[in-house]
Amino acid sequence: MATTTVVTTQHVSSGTWTTGTCDCCSDMGTCCCALWCFPCMQCQTVSQFGWCFCMPLLDCCMIVSCCLRQKMRERYSIHGSCCDDFCTICCCYPCAWCQMSREIKIRARSGTGTVITQQVMHG
Repeated sequence: MATTTVVTTQHVSSGTWTTGTCDCCSDMGTCCCALWCFPCMQCQTVSQFGWCFCMPLLDCCMIVSCCLRQKMRERYSIHGSCCDDFCTICCCYPCAWCQMSREIKIRARSGTGTVITQQVMHG
């Protein structure tokens, strides 16, 4: 019986978000958390980014949301503008937060911007 190991390297692209604003099916856990307890998902997201977990509780006028999105774009070298961030957050506030949560998870898993997956095949 031969064993083959296939290693795949996927670079997390800089310049763009790794998932779209409405890509709920790419991470059902995040979307379910947002559906059942949106403030909990927000607090977890900012905490994973390195901010105080209670920041979303101060998000009256979407200032915290816009600041977080801008800082994420800076940290991960994602193209965009404050105007883009504001429009995305205004159009679909929960979807924008889910996208930010997914981005943090994906970037945290990849560490240096590279995702390595390994598959062992028995033949």
